[in-house]
Amino acid sequence: MHFLSEDLEDYIEQHSENEPELLAKLNKETYQKILLPRMLSGHFQGRVLSMLSKLIRPVNILEIGTYTGYATLCLCEGMRENGQIHTIDIKEELVDFQRKYFDLSPWGKQIFQHLDEATNVIPKLDLKFDLVFIDADKENYINYYEMIVPKMNKGGIILSDNVLWSGKVVQEVDPKDVSTNILLQYNQLLKDDPRVETVLLPIRDGLTVSRVI
Repeated sequence: MHFLSEDLEDYIEQHSENEPELLAKLNKETYQKILLPRMLSGHFQGRVLSMLSKLIRPVNILEIGTYTGYATLCLCEGMRENGQIHTIDIKEELVDFQRKYFDLSPWGKQIFQHLDEATNVIPKLDLKFDLVFIDADKENYINYYEMIVPKMNKGGIILSDNVLWSGKVVQEVDPKDVSTNILLQYNQLLKDDPRVETVLLPIRDGLTVSRVI
């Protein structure tokens, strides 16, 4: 996932907004106690998510893939006072960890956790979304996207993470590599879909910004 040198990555972090104290603690505890801590959005990508949310000023946010809640809290930073964020994950063992940090933040009562498959949860959410962050199992990216687009407000933003997939998207792909093949289809879908306009940013492992027309 390192497309830039570590020196450049360090420089970028040092010249971006500082990581908030609560998120620094969440980051540290994730690396101490949770499996696969590299899944965490981290300082730089977290500040990108925060900045995008502040520019969008969303009322309703949907996050698919909570992990330990780092990105959730970054997205909350731009949420309006009457806003809410619905975040979905299937890992029961992380629910209490997430909630601890959610309740330490200013947005605890505005964060709604859903423990289930996202394909089961999304149809039950009777909301129109201004901002969506997809960061879950790659095999379902297309399914999530197709379920989400009809629930978006005009001008709403869909963020898709890991779309460069450690560079595998430009390498020879094994036909049995389901995740990479789905991501290749997904990236092409976002490029060709007339319902959105899209830019793929080479941030961390690839972040696509798609604006609903």
